[in-house]
Amino acid sequence: MNKVGKHIFICSSLALSVAGTISTLSLIMTRKLVTIALDREAPKVIGKSREKLTGSANISAITQLQNMVAAKLEQTQCEVVEISAQDGTTLVGHLHRCKHAKRTIIAMHGWRSSWSKDFGMIADFLFENKCNVLFAEQRGQGLSGGNHMSFGLKERYDCLDWISWIGTQAFRDLPIYLAGISMGASTVLMTGGFSLPEQVKGIVADCGFTSPYDIWRHIAENNLNIPYGQLRDYTVTRLCRKRIHLDPKSYSCVDAMHSCQVPVLFIHGTDDCFVPIEMTYENYKACTAPKRLFIVPGAQHGMSYVVDKSGYEATILKFWHDCERNIKKAAP
Repeated sequence: MNKVGKHIFICSSLALSVAGTISTLSLIMTRKLVTIALDREAPKVIGKSREKLTGSANISAITQLQNMVAAKLEQTQCEVVEISAQDGTTLVGHLHRCKHAKRTIIAMHGWRSSWSKDFGMIADFLFENKCNVLFAEQRGQGLSGGNHMSFGLKERYDCLDWISWIGTQAFRDLPIYLAGISMGASTVLMTGGFSLPEQVKGIVADCGFTSPYDIWRHIAENNLNIPYGQLRDYTVTRLCRKRIHLDPKSYSCVDAMHSCQVPVLFIHGTDDCFVPIEMTYENYKACTAPKRLFIVPGAQHGMSYVVDKSGYEATILKFWHDCERNIKKAAP
């Protein structure tokens, strides 16, 4: 082999080596992203880079506030409820019974959060307004079973199971509302795609995303500055099918909203960098049921109630009133 041939061979070998290294690093990074998204056991990297992951400013102050209200809610008298999901997974909820209740709320918390953190701030408002509240613990989190989360794809069936369980209780004839924050919002929106019992009168979705695929791509490209090309998309899909046996593109809130038959209240803050407000606009546009939109200027992810407490409460009360005005009140 002459000098030119040797040079070409060496350059080609180096190029192949570099390409192989980049491919390997990309695969490792993609596996890490899927682990962060789906696995119950969170990598330590989440705690260290949560602000970058969510795109939220003042994350420490927000976390401190959530922990404070969570502690208060956890001290409230709640009955621990346990049911089995359709796939056999154990689901745990915390039921607060209200004397002379007017309605029942099924509250679904968000990704890597908890029932007490996400609903600690609004809990007193719900209790004071005569609501039974079932605070569900999402699969793959907290006390509920399962090794993985699925961003609403399986959780929508869990929400159906909770509705069925309420149907066995003494307060089964009261109006039921599905309420969720973040991934919990997407869970209840996806549940809206089912044919629901007549007791379900409405859905309240605070800062929900459109689909698992959309939110993963947004966070990777915008918050983490990681390209989300065809190769990464293929790898993510393959890993999801292995972990949760579902394609992340198999269903979406947009799909559900096309067939939703109950009124929906969409809520979102303009400064949300984790789930962009455009996703709520897209879900709202797709919704064929009676719908309304409550936008809170300046609110970060899940902080709309904190930023505009009075407006938030007034909007919820009006929504309940409109959904219930044509129904006969059931005895508590």
